Amino acid sequence: MAGQIIDGKQVAADMRAELKEEVAKLKEQGIVPGLGVILVGEDPASKSYVTAKERACEELGIYSDDNRLPADTAQEDLIALVNRMNNDPKINGILVQLPLPKGLNESEVLLAIDPDKDVDGFHPMNVGKMMVGEKAFLPCTPHGVIQLLLRSGVSIKGANVVIVGRSNIVGKPLANMLIQKNDKGNATVTVCHTRTKDLAHHTKQADIIIAAAGRPNTVTTDMVKDGVVVIDVGVNRVEDATKKRGYRLVGDVDFEQVKEKASLITPVPGGVGPMTITMLLYNTVESAKRAAGLVSDE
Repeated sequence: MAGQIIDGKQVAADMRAELKEEVAKLKEQGIVPGLGVILVGEDPASKSYVTAKERACEELGIYSDDNRLPADTAQEDLIALVNRMNNDPKINGILVQLPLPKGLNESEVLLAIDPDKDVDGFHPMNVGKMMVGEKAFLPCTPHGVIQLLLRSGVSIKGANVVIVGRSNIVGKPLANMLIQKNDKGNATVTVCHTRTKDLAHHTKQADIIIAAAGRPNTVTTDMVKDGVVVIDVGVNRVEDATKKRGYRLVGDVDFEQVKEKASLITPVPGGVGPMTITMLLYNTVESAKRAAGLVSDE
């Protein structure tokens, strides 16, 4: 019997409804969460992503300060804009859309963001806090994965979790979050990657597999046990002449085959993707509450 599909769109919609209600209550107290967005250049995927974030802010009632800069923007001008947002009390979160055009130093720009407004969770200060278990802004995609699991009734505590992928954006932070001693963690985590010998040996033992390698068909049906929970973070373009665009999007998992053995599985698209923007909005609202003294940083 095929596994149940984890509908990321629906989970994201439920969370956004909760956030919209929370934003309305904050506004009654004179608090308006604000997100500063910086997009440099004309990358189509980045433009589409930023536009979706702007729409989501409008939908939830979050103030959005949108800044679209030309690709030849100087490093010092970009840093100056970040600093303006750092000092603007209307801005609770700052998002610099990555990747930046060639010639700009991404690390320097990310370091310039006030850690208290780093709603992407990429600043080394927040990464360090997350690692030692202190309160910090959690990176959006890994946190979205955990929310998908919890809201789908999956027990993380004590589970054998195999993460396939070791990126700074997904694999590494997710592994760290899942081993923390709290209600979102307490899992036993194995991190695999392109140099792992006998990947199937590890995935066959997993209660939960999280695929984030960026390569189609990395996880196939012979690599998983019956009843496994599968979260597919991968988004890959595969040529498909039957599609108007000439390609289709697939994940890192052989979805059609693996779903026959999995108890729960996310599709691509429509699984993890919708959660990333939602968690960015979640962090922005949290930042506004912290700035207003409504929640503790402890």
